[in-house]
Amino acid sequence: MKKSFAGLFVAGALLATLATGCTSKPNAAELKQLEDLKAEVSSLQREISAKESEKAALLRAIADKDAQLAQCEKDKALVQERLKGM
Repeated sequence: MKKSFAGLFVAGALLATLATGCTSKPNAAELKQLEDLKAEVSSLQREISAKESEKAALLRAIADKDAQLAQCEKDKALVQERLKGM
């Protein structure tokens, strides 16, 4: 999805750039706009990668906490069973 969004964004920018001029060569302002858009796409892709890494780390932390919780539940059940046996 992120690649399609970035590709769509660049394609739209290129289409807008091409549609605005009647000449076959882009002028300096159009080239600057294109470079700015490319830089923005690159920045957004880096941000997406960082957020995906952060998400993966958070999911690992959740899995660790779930494992600890399951172990605590087992320990609790064991203690309760031993208390009943007394």
